Amino acid sequence: MFNEDGSLDPVLKRILGLVLGLAIAKVAWKWLTQDAWPWVRDGLGGWFTEDVWGWLLGHPWWFSLIILGTLVLLCFVVFSEHGGGAYVVHDAYDDGSAESGDREPITASPKVLTFRMKQLAAMSADGFEQACADLLARDGFQRARRVGGAGDLGADVVAWDDDGDKIVLQCKQYSSAVGSEAVQRFNGTAVPEHHAQVPVLVALNGFTRPATDFARRHGIVLVGRPELKRWAHGEHLYSVVSEEHTPA
Repeated sequence: MFNEDGSLDPVLKRILGLVLGLAIAKVAWKWLTQDAWPWVRDGLGGWFTEDVWGWLLGHPWWFSLIILGTLVLLCFVVFSEHGGGAYVVHDAYDDGSAESGDREPITASPKVLTFRMKQLAAMSADGFEQACADLLARDGFQRARRVGGAGDLGADVVAWDDDGDKIVLQCKQYSSAVGSEAVQRFNGTAVPEHHAQVPVLVALNGFTRPATDFARRHGIVLVGRPELKRWAHGEHLYSVVSEEHTPA
């Protein structure tokens, strides 16, 4: 009934909307035919009451469909104007990388950048890496940027925290859990090649037990699915990972 993010299933939402629309149409039909009809008949008369209203009374199903269609159209317009309410937030952060004249002045308080897990799963590999860079920037990490690509030697995102420690992320959008071999490869490059003080491996669908055990022995910070969900939903990265892995 509910998605992982707590939102109502879209199919069920449409069914409930249809049922609600039919109920409103039925109430409207009853009101118009029993209460409003005498006023319309006595107040308007002529062409409308004899031709238009007479046809509507003679075709109740068509009349109901017209009302339902009008309600659906109104709902579409309202939801379109308010972004549909389908996804939470994507307000960009200002990292100061652009000149002040290149950005429009902010007139309202910016929303917190968040992603739903379905959004992260639907992204390309590059998009997933960029989302992680964006979340780091949201959390206040400095110079957060995506560096992944050919020859990156395991570094997809780099940034620096408030203490000046360099954080290096490798982002795995695998459909299954990441195994120990991938963690071992990252361990072999994060510190020797990239001089990471905080090496972090992010996996959309978590890690195997051997991968977790290896990471714990070698000080690799793992962000599995539960941690990624909390991070993507607004919590600071350091608050969702184990304290033993965060800098003192």
